Amino acid sequence: MKALKFGGTSVANAQNIKLVLNIVLNQAKQDKLVVVVSALSKVTDLLQLAAIKAAEKDESYKEIVSEIEKKHLDTLKELIPVSEQSGLLSHVKRIINHLETLLDGCFLLGELSRRTSDTILSFGELLSSYIIAEAVKQNFKNSSYKDSRELIKTNNNFGKALVNFEVTNQLITDFFASNESQVVVIPGFIASSLDGITTTLGRGGSDYTAAIIAAALDASDLEIWTDVNGMYTANPKIVKQAQPIASISYQEAMELSHFGAKVLFPPTIQPVLKKNIPIHIKNTFEPEASGTCISNSGIHNSNPIKGISHIDNITLITLEGPGMIGVTGSSKRLFEVLSQENINVIFITQASSEHSICIGILNTDADVAENAINKAFEIEILQNKIDSCIVEKNLCITALVGENMKNHQGLSGKMFSTLGKNNVNIRAIAQGASERNISVVINERDVKKALNTLHERFFEDNTKQLNLFVMGVGNVGEKFIEQINQQKKFLKDNLKINLRVIALSNSRKMHFDEDGIDLKSWQSVLGNSKEANKELFIEKVKELNLRNSIFVDITANETVSETYEHYLRENVAVVTCNKIACSSAYDNYKNLKNLSRKFNAPFLFETNVGAGLPIIDTVKNLVASGDKVNKIQAVLSGSLNFIFNNFDKNNPFHEVVKEAGVQGFTEPDPKIDLSGIDVARKILILIRESGYQMEIEEIANESFMPTACLETNSNETFFESLMDHSAHFEEIHAEALRKESRLKYVAQFENGKASVGLQFIPKDHPFYNLEGKDNIVLFYTDRYVDQPLLIKGAGAGAAVTASGIFADVIRIGNI
Repeated sequence: MKALKFGGTSVANAQNIKLVLNIVLNQAKQDKLVVVVSALSKVTDLLQLAAIKAAEKDESYKEIVSEIEKKHLDTLKELIPVSEQSGLLSHVKRIINHLETLLDGCFLLGELSRRTSDTILSFGELLSSYIIAEAVKQNFKNSSYKDSRELIKTNNNFGKALVNFEVTNQLITDFFASNESQVVVIPGFIASSLDGITTTLGRGGSDYTAAIIAAALDASDLEIWTDVNGMYTANPKIVKQAQPIASISYQEAMELSHFGAKVLFPPTIQPVLKKNIPIHIKNTFEPEASGTCISNSGIHNSNPIKGISHIDNITLITLEGPGMIGVTGSSKRLFEVLSQENINVIFITQASSEHSICIGILNTDADVAENAINKAFEIEILQNKIDSCIVEKNLCITALVGENMKNHQGLSGKMFSTLGKNNVNIRAIAQGASERNISVVINERDVKKALNTLHERFFEDNTKQLNLFVMGVGNVGEKFIEQINQQKKFLKDNLKINLRVIALSNSRKMHFDEDGIDLKSWQSVLGNSKEANKELFIEKVKELNLRNSIFVDITANETVSETYEHYLRENVAVVTCNKIACSSAYDNYKNLKNLSRKFNAPFLFETNVGAGLPIIDTVKNLVASGDKVNKIQAVLSGSLNFIFNNFDKNNPFHEVVKEAGVQGFTEPDPKIDLSGIDVARKILILIRESGYQMEIEEIANESFMPTACLETNSNETFFESLMDHSAHFEEIHAEALRKESRLKYVAQFENGKASVGLQFIPKDHPFYNLEGKDNIVLFYTDRYVDQPLLIKGAGAGAAVTASGIFADVIRIGNI
């Protein structure tokens, strides 16, 4: 004998029921079957809504009844041959008429008792089981139908009745001992009290019905047929990488189902556990898939964690005060109050000092619980021995579940550190003595991030998913995206980093895709997207609240640099080549660094100085190792170096500047480079990273540019001005020839003073042979005294800058 249960989605419509019939008919060739069915999909919700509407004297309940009737009649007509339909249609209509009579009564009385509610809700299973039983008979004559209310007896706790197993087991065994049908179809969810009144076993109770019958008959197997391939390591709707669990113990399955794994109704396991009857979770739509086997045999897995689950809509209630310390019975009084109000406690934790006790309940019970607890402890509250209970709503319980967790050290530490790195605040913690689960209470808005982060940590071979929000897709941004697309597979295979670009924005358009933007067609996607808006961009990043989020700024925009604080406060890392933030007021620079530490959100800006060269990283390592930077000499502008290396009597100054822009060496506004402000920002950042406090106004800027050139208001007039002052630039070049020197724009720092300006570099100087767009930095420190630490290489260009940004992103992935 086997028991098969088919859920609401499996019997949602005639098409799905035909799949159920195939499964039943194939198995009936070999085994006797008990087939337990749920109501057609969404029908129980419609029945509940109709009952509420009727009790509220809202006549729209009649429309709902018509919808229910049509749904069942349409299903029957599609499953049953026309010649056999007449009597069956009449029977279904009689059931619907009975339902309508009950709802009319609710309407007239203006009330809905729990007893009446159970009777109304029972119609879903009564209708579906009748239709499915008739459909089975059409294909398999040796089949029958049995009303489960005649077999399963309960108390009168309407809504979630308790089963009288002594009476129930006897009724089931007596019936099946005399029934010779190969297939028996039974409605799930419903039962009756000893005096014959309809009761229900709780929402999801069809699983329980099947388990009760399977246990009573000592069935060989219990199969739960649903719309997924078994129990998953996490909710696959939230965690896309979730995997089916091949085998799991009864205890682990109970823990997962208790903590929200909706594929299995929690009480289901108890009846079959005593008889050691395996439960198979199978997919009606993929019957060949192996699914999940729940049993106590042959369960071996190197991973001590079997799954991650959660319960939404939780309220945390804390009762605390000195009046609880050493006072016996406080906990007893608290739980008695909740029991009297029929409130289920899902989560419990208590301070070892006995100063406080914390419980988790459903949001819907919060107000009743708060009033009842405060009333019960009213005297102690008035005497200031106990505080009024603290109520925190809209929380979620997340749990790691695994039978072998007790044999593995450090799991709770890994769990907490993983959540902490993503700024998921833990409100409460509980771990049972069995060590089968570790439960934490977190904010509901963090549940998606928490589940994905934990799943990544425990189930995905430590592959870390980085979610990028990129602002600025010009020359550098385009190269950056190209590099990601090129290296994505390499990073995943070799560094266990899964890069996804979630958002792209330029000055005109922005586009978000939570599943990741296709980087092969990003330009057309962005071109057809919504209008760019920095504030909405920030809000969308917050709303998505994805794990390991990184805001990547590839602009030179001041207003964009002013948004970093918002991202860091939300635990969103910031990677930027935009120098404005780190060269702004020192207080702002320090504030960003402090926020980075406080909210555990990396703030990386290696490309602020030297594009792809590891200059800032080197300074950080020097300082961290205890060295002190005393002097810096540097050529920090790849664009200015390119300009002065190519400027001669055959290549006019303005033409070389234009060429530098074409090759992407200068900023979009070349005055930023030529005015010296860009170099001043770079040396300022190095000074600050070396541990010194300085403002940009303190850096002497010895400009070589005519004032008229710098006062132009467009690139067109700027280049015209360069042409007008060509004699000025030619004289500078001539002077360099007379001195047998080369022109280099040098930044310096020594003895607390800094300057930037054009210098004539003699042949014996390290800067003399600096070619092309290269940068060079000399660090004189306590350790590097006579011979400075030298860093040299390409310091400008879209590709090298993009690679520097990419390197910062990878650094975050390796943290």
